[in-house]
Amino acid sequence: MKSYKGTIGILTGGGDVPGLNPAIRAVTIRAVREGYRVIGIRRGWAGLVDLVPERDADNSRHVQVLSEDIVNRAGRTGGTFLHTSRTRPSHLPKVVVPERLKDRYDDDINDVTPEVLRNLEFLGIDFLVPIGGDDTLSYGQRLHDEGVRVVGVPKTMDNDVPGTDYCIGFSTCVTRTIELTHALRTTAGSHERFLVIEVFGRYAGYTALLPTMAGAADRCVIPEYPFGVERLAELLVEDRRNHPSRYAVVLVSEGARTTSEDMSFEGGEMDQYGHRKLGGVGDRVAARLKELSPAYNDGRRVNVVNQRLGYLVRCGDPDALDSIVPMAFGNIALDLILSGTSGRLVSVRNGVYDSVPIDVVTGRKKVVDVHRYYNTDRLRPKYKTLLRQPLFVMTSDV
Repeated sequence: MKSYKGTIGILTGGGDVPGLNPAIRAVTIRAVREGYRVIGIRRGWAGLVDLVPERDADNSRHVQVLSEDIVNRAGRTGGTFLHTSRTRPSHLPKVVVPERLKDRYDDDINDVTPEVLRNLEFLGIDFLVPIGGDDTLSYGQRLHDEGVRVVGVPKTMDNDVPGTDYCIGFSTCVTRTIELTHALRTTAGSHERFLVIEVFGRYAGYTALLPTMAGAADRCVIPEYPFGVERLAELLVEDRRNHPSRYAVVLVSEGARTTSEDMSFEGGEMDQYGHRKLGGVGDRVAARLKELSPAYNDGRRVNVVNQRLGYLVRCGDPDALDSIVPMAFGNIALDLILSGTSGRLVSVRNGVYDSVPIDVVTGRKKVVDVHRYYNTDRLRPKYKTLLRQPLFVMTSDV
């Protein structure tokens, strides 16, 4: 039987983004060449909840031994071949508790962390590498507090994980947002309309602000600043009037709020992290702009092209940055593992790769610094004082 230096577990949790497979590939190839066995845990934390810790059990749906051949094929693609979920083992609803555990966990909400720890021991995991956003990583911190050796890798196209300037998936999201917004201009221009585009961003407005800074839109509204829709209508009429093709563009973060209304949700159901599904603010804003436009356009109504980009910005292959950064993150994770260091989050800070304590993910929220980067009167980015700012400008996490 082949002997190994140890066993490393990898999982991906939360929403999919381009760049996850390159990160899995980077960790696996380096680890295998260093003499480690690598186990891919399927469906995020769900794989460690549903695993049956018995030698003769078929756990192929929950775990997979990874090889260079497997990850090389997957590493060029988007999404996550290990699959993902929003499972939170510390807050597991009774309805999804595995049948074999129902006699021990029959509350409406259950903490099945003891089972997760038992399953990690059963698998012989020496180091665990969760790749995810602050929700996934917050449970990684919980396991670290329980004595599990954890090295986290930040992923989210919202780019809102604290402790790092960059998260896997963000560059592809911004790139796609710019491309799709420019593509939709032809329709808005042909019909002389407002173009309202809803983009991701629950609490942080980076995915609206940065494409606007890059010239994709005239205005943007973000979760960090409740905006007046009347002021937005006035500005868009002004932009439309000044445009040769008589149209104007606004990017709307899904978590944006007007001064008179809160976030827009699709139904009341919450996931295991307490989040309701956002959606619909673009529809609301579009309807109000159409209604308000005559007041600023000499009594004439301006019609609206309204589009939610949704999963179009998170599907498909990663761009160059979301192929390179995951490679670096994965190798830094291995550097930490080889040195015996745990309880860390791989990061980029001020353009330099680094790592920070993993408890940063629960210590604070990472949001746009409105005072520094957002013109609240003009509802668009500030373009001054860019000297010595990081590559993505307002995403620095100090």
